[in-house]
Amino acid sequence: MAKELTVAEKLKQLYELQLVDSDIGGIEILKGELPMEVKDLEDEIAGLDTRVNRLRKDIDGVNFEIRKHETNIKESEALIEKYTRQMDNVKNNREFEALQKELELQKLEIQLSEKKIRESKKSLEGKDETLKAAIARFEGKEKDLEIKKVELEKIQEKTILTEEKLIRKSERIRKKIEERLLKAYDRVRATYRNKLGVVTVARDSCGGCFNKIPPQLQMEIGNRKKIIACEHCGRVLVDDDILSVGKKVKVTEEEAPVAE
Repeated sequence: MAKELTVAEKLKQLYELQLVDSDIGGIEILKGELPMEVKDLEDEIAGLDTRVNRLRKDIDGVNFEIRKHETNIKESEALIEKYTRQMDNVKNNREFEALQKELELQKLEIQLSEKKIRESKKSLEGKDETLKAAIARFEGKEKDLEIKKVELEKIQEKTILTEEKLIRKSERIRKKIEERLLKAYDRVRATYRNKLGVVTVARDSCGGCFNKIPPQLQMEIGNRKKIIACEHCGRVLVDDDILSVGKKVKVTEEEAPVAE
């Protein structure tokens, strides 16, 4: 049966966990906003890539419409040439009027296709400019991403072994702490930007929120008979010597008692 830990030992474990987690947080601070910046750039590049592809499809569609209208013009011109030749061989007014109507219809078809081509080319100019701007932005963001990735990789190269070691250490300590205390610790840490859930009393004040701690309460914290949280911020309070709990003190020859 495992030995029941004393309150002092539980407090020591919590503070040791806080120190390790703070070191891990220090590495995250060293990385700064780089991981988030890299993620944001990757998302923006993906969005720009989608936009560029969509613009290219739109341009292909406009070019297809232009080619279609150009084909229509050629077909109408061929029909005009055909009907014009037939005009020389008409036998009556009815045939002449019929051919005349066909000629006018094909001329109208040509005018309509030419109008559509002009509109499509104007639209194409705008889409081309938009595409160029999107490609330029895409390429610029890719360069920015490459720079940020190199910066992040350099930091990770320097810190990855230390960070992995600290994470493993944090996991080992967590396994020793009872679930109730661990949940409370994580909940308090998540509340504050500095991620402090366990702090020492410094200059008669809470090391987290800096509110004054009464002398009587400081004595209770030093006695380590119960887990005490700051009434202002909820962080667990420990004394400066908490890490010495459980350590065997070496007695020097001078300090050893002399046998009488």
